Amino acid sequence: MTVMAERTSQMSVEEFETIAAAAPETVTLEFVDGRIGVKAVTDGDRGTIVSWLARRCMQTRPDLDLYQGQGLRVEAYREGRAKPDAVLAPEAHFAGHGEWADPDGTLMVVEVTSYDSDTDRRDRHDKPAAYGQSGIPLYLLIDRDSCTVTVHSSPDRRVGGYREVHVAKFGEKVQLPDPVGIELDTEILKNYVR
Repeated sequence: MTVMAERTSQMSVEEFETIAAAAPETVTLEFVDGRIGVKAVTDGDRGTIVSWLARRCMQTRPDLDLYQGQGLRVEAYREGRAKPDAVLAPEAHFAGHGEWADPDGTLMVVEVTSYDSDTDRRDRHDKPAAYGQSGIPLYLLIDRDSCTVTVHSSPDRRVGGYREVHVAKFGEKVQLPDPVGIELDTEILKNYVR
């Protein structure tokens, strides 16, 4: 379950990174749209979905790595910090980078929804805006609430978000456009929802 805490005053990135460095391993902290977010440990179905996606990517594009736990500096002037469920990038792209890497060179970020009250704002609104503004080519949202897969493409760096959004129901085939160029058969995702 994810719990989001909001502050009335703007927290600096430096303050956030100090807090994040001291956080226990049982939580993941993010700083998106001026709000600190606390993500609890991934549940088994969510982890299985990310593993499924990693296998699809490795089979089709062995030149790419699907990173889990890689933090990204997002939003205008890199004033945000997000830890997507997965980040797709060229092989060894993040070697030598720290916990919070620049998103340049990232091909796709992936989020799998949690079953909590903050999913709508966080995964469906705040993160697509931040990822698009950062210029990340694709944002893949695997939405376990609505049993859909949403592919956001054509990022808009000026206003944030993405100009193109394609939604498919679990069970349909989904095309991840260039620069990824992978087709996903999402039938198996039906097995990983409540």
